[in-house]
Amino acid sequence: MVQHPDSQLDEVFGALSDPTRRAILARLSKGDALVTELAAPFEISLAAVSKHVRVLERAGLVHRTVMGREHRCALSPRPLRAAANWVEHYRAFWETRLDALEQFIATKRRRARGTGKRRDKPNE
Repeated sequence: MVQHPDSQLDEVFGALSDPTRRAILARLSKGDALVTELAAPFEISLAAVSKHVRVLERAGLVHRTVMGREHRCALSPRPLRAAANWVEHYRAFWETRLDALEQFIATKRRRARGTGKRRDKPNE
């Protein structure tokens, strides 16, 4: 199945939106693990963890290998790069915009001080 880049990005951000899935990715960043190992720290069923893993698989973030009854999962970080690039583009955009706003405010303050709007001496 070929996905449009935006739909893959939607899948990645959707997968990352859940704290359980982020915790699973954090665990897999340390090495491959069986689904049962991934489920151990959570107070949810093995079936619920398996559903989380399927969401991560659809997003391309996890690769599952089945050997008999064992389901081994591995992190596939490539889709994270696309998400990081997207975030970085908008971070740079907003930093530029906020820097311009800061400069505008500083200029307005300097002009307000220089035009005599603030008076230190009382009127006579």
